[in-house]
Amino acid sequence: MVKDISGDGEELLRFPVAYPIKVVGRRSDTMRPNIDAIVRAHVPDLDESQITERESNQQHFLSITYTINATSREQVVALANALQSSKDVIMLI
Repeated sequence: MVKDISGDGEELLRFPVAYPIKVVGRRSDTMRPNIDAIVRAHVPDLDESQITERESNQQHFLSITYTINATSREQVVALANALQSSKDVIMLI
């Protein structure tokens, strides 16, 4: 089934699809667990092999990429909104 992810009627993605979401935040002891909890609330079948992380050169920031198996536009939008509302997130790509 083809669904519109953009909201403007243009068909862009075919669900289910491997969908990468990159989260960037200030490195802290709680950042990764907090972000993991948000992602797992929306993607309960997420496997550790679908997660990669990278520290900035001076280790002040952490970027985490989750490649989720997105099942719908609504799932992706809800996850993005939840991540954007987190105080741990500086940037969402």
